[in-house]
Amino acid sequence: MAENDYVYAVARIRAQEMKLLSASFLEQMIPLPDEEACLRLLAEKGWGSPGQDAGAMLSEEHKKTWDLMAELTGRHMEIFDVFRLENDYHNLKAAVKSTCSDQQIEGIYVEAGTVPLERIRAAASGNDFSGLPGRMASAGEEAMDTLLKTGDGQVCDCILDRAALEDICEAGRKSGEKILEEYGEMRCASGDIRIAVRCARTGKDRTFLERAVADCRSLSRQQLIDAAAAGVEAICTYLSHTDYADAAAELEKSMSAFEKWCDDSLIRRVRPELYDSFGPGPLAAYILARESEIRSVRIILSGKRNAMPEQAIRERVRETYV
Repeated sequence: MAENDYVYAVARIRAQEMKLLSASFLEQMIPLPDEEACLRLLAEKGWGSPGQDAGAMLSEEHKKTWDLMAELTGRHMEIFDVFRLENDYHNLKAAVKSTCSDQQIEGIYVEAGTVPLERIRAAASGNDFSGLPGRMASAGEEAMDTLLKTGDGQVCDCILDRAALEDICEAGRKSGEKILEEYGEMRCASGDIRIAVRCARTGKDRTFLERAVADCRSLSRQQLIDAAAAGVEAICTYLSHTDYADAAAELEKSMSAFEKWCDDSLIRRVRPELYDSFGPGPLAAYILARESEIRSVRIILSGKRNAMPEQAIRERVRETYV
């Protein structure tokens, strides 16, 4: 996009930022008596459509974000592939598993990927992934072959999850935009840490770890694998000597505390985009802001549905962009 096109797009985003949920609004939701009361309050803010349940409402809000980006950028959506690739790999995983189980389950796919959903489903159903781009094609073929031969869904997941992280990281670097590169790197590193912790807790061997952990610049892949093979405490010790030292302290508390740290760190990094009027940075920051507030709303609604104490919900709610 030309620079003057971004000026117009950023002006539109500034108007949309006025509609983002504030910390005080989320705090207002937490003491409400139940999920229905929360949905009514969200409806007053323009969320969802009449009669929608929570899941449909959150899906619609996600779609609204990407519809806006498509409107603002036209055919230049590739600048945001670093965000959209995760949707592709989610759909690829769902398509491979649906095909192998011979079950077609509705509602398991998401929109706003870089590859049309029907192309992904056709690749899986025909066991021909040549029509998918690069790493996605090879990972899809390997995952399908593994699942058909072994029936091991965990190995299938780790193949696709690693490919997703590496594609996201690469897309960030190729974008030429600092904010997108930082997002890609942090998404890959945090994904690797999650994988390492899960493997350590479930006693996965080094062979599994070698297959599951992706390459990224801010972590030593081999040192993380070595730490995961030794246990969660060793992972925290390793991280304490990296850029993710603060994350290690949260990880020692719980995985949910670590995930909150990751999301909040991203919001803090992109907040300066509130004062930028040029380039794709403010648009990227808005996407992250929307994803973060949707995640917070999901946490609150889930907490109400499961009768969680208010303080437990409050501890999980993410920082807001505005």
